[in-house]
Parts: sequence; C-alpha cells; structure tokens
Amino acid sequence: MKGPLFFAKILLFGEYGIIKDSRGLSIPYNFYRGALKIPNAETQPNEDSHQKLLAFADYLKTLDASLVVFDWNQLEADLDRKMYFDSSIPQGYGVGSSGALVAAIYDQYAQNKITVLENLTKEKLQLLKTIFAQMESFFHGKSSGLDPLNSYLSLPILINSKEHIETTGIPSQHSTGKGAVFLLDSGMTGETAPMVSIFMENMKQEAFSTMMREQFIKHSDACVEDFLKGNMGSLFSNIKSLSSLVLKNFEPMIPDAFHTVWKNGIETNEYYLKLCGSGGGGFILGFTRDFDKAKKALKGFPLEVVYHF
Repeated sequence: MKGPLFFAKILLFGEYGIIKDSRGLSIPYNFYRGALKIPNAETQPNEDSHQKLLAFADYLKTLDASLVVFDWNQLEADLDRKMYFDSSIPQGYGVGSSGALVAAIYDQYAQNKITVLENLTKEKLQLLKTIFAQMESFFHGKSSGLDPLNSYLSLPILINSKEHIETTGIPSQHSTGKGAVFLLDSGMTGETAPMVSIFMENMKQEAFSTMMREQFIKHSDACVEDFLKGNMGSLFSNIKSLSSLVLKNFEPMIPDAFHTVWKNGIETNEYYLKLCGSGGGGFILGFTRDFDKAKKALKGFPLEVVYHF
C-alpha cells in the first residue's frame, strides 16, 4: 500500500508575527514530500518512523472524539504490518516534516473527513486547522495547525489572523526571471519549542514587544501584500527592513555562523535573509533580485530556488 504524497511547506512571511496575529503567507513546496507506506517483500520497513507512528497513534486516542474520530481498526491493522512514513522532508528544517505526516494520517484514517474537493468555507478551513493543531501538538508541544493544513490542501494559504485564514493564488513564476526566493541550508537542525519559548520570554520586555507591534508586524504584513500583488520594488524594501530587524532582535534564532552572511546581504543589497520557520538551524529563506549575483556572494553555501520572478 502507498498513500498519496504530501508536500513540504514554506512560510514565506509571518514567522513569529502570526503568534501575535500578524498576516502570513504559506506555500506548498513539492521538492520534498512524504507518503505512508507498508513494506512488502522488496522494501525494508523504517523502524524509527514506525515507532514514531505507534507513539503518535497512542496520542491520537487521547484527542476529543467530538473533534475528530479515526478508523482504529484500519489504522491498527496497518501499524501491525509495520507501516511507516516514507519522507524526503528534512526534520528540524522549518519546512513542515511533521505537518506532512499529520496530513497523511488524517487523509487516510479520519472518519467524516473534510476533503479538498469540498467547498472549503472559512468555517471548514478553521475546523481543519483546529484538528491539525491538536494532532500536531504531539510533535511540538503546541502547534498552530498551519503546516498540516498547507500540506493537506497543497494550496497557498493566506493567514489574515488566527481566526481568519483562506486559500489564495500567488503570482505566476517566471522561469526565466532573474529574481528568486531561495533556501539556504544552515547545515544543522533547529528545534521549534526552545525558539518559541525564547520569543515568548522576549515578548515580556516592553521594548521587544513594541518593536514587534510597531515595526516587525508592519513590515511583515506589507511583504504579504506586496508579494501577492507583485509589487517587487516595495517588497524588497520591506524585506530589507525585516531582515535588519531579525538580525538585531532575533539573534538566538540565527545560527552563529550566519550573522556575518546575514549582515553582508543587507549591506550589499545582493540578497536578504529571513527566518524560515522558527530558526535556530534548518533552512534560512533568501530573497534576491538577481540569483546569479546571490549565488556568487553565497559561494560555498547550498542553495535551492523555491520561486522565480
């Protein structure tokens, strides 16, 4: 048996801001993907993944049955056959590895599930997000539910506020365009929970919380608007401001080896870096008007283009 594929996601804008009700924009990234698999004579089971699925299934039994009910007979039968999640999505990299797994389990085993083919009203999207937040909390302690939602729907998601999310269209890519959004591999994994915990501590300080409210969220929201409307001039101006704010105020979230690289981008204007997810490792998100120049400036670092314009 092989379940359908579920893709990674990239939160283009909104990291940390969405905790405080800023806007956000999340897109599927189909370079990385995962699917539920049951091993057969030709394939070896992935024991680590299988053990994690067993623990996850135990956790799912504790969820409120008025929110979501699973087909336990089928799920347990498949687990008895050593089912695992076959995934190329790197873990601890900010691209939704646990989100894809949550989406796959919901898709395969949830009863009366909301399907992608339905008319996805605001209420249905909100309900899906709530279900996914409960499910994914097993992995992160607390989850917004956005990563699994993105993976499940495989559509860009616009976060207007915690209570108002919608699917959206994004401007078409220009495969010959010089500009790019790219991923830079930090070469180390990051953990969400400790980073979010540092952020919540910082929010107790008046200066930090004022910076978030008056500067960070303002520029982050403007980036969402600019990107959706294709206002590239304004977008890069706002990303530069955002990149500078992150460098100054989110130091623990930027791996030490990348502080100089981050600063160089701002000073040369050849690229701007921002956090991809909670930071602390994993991927770093980059924006450039000229990918060839950015590649030269970041020589020696592994880069992957996510979006061309």
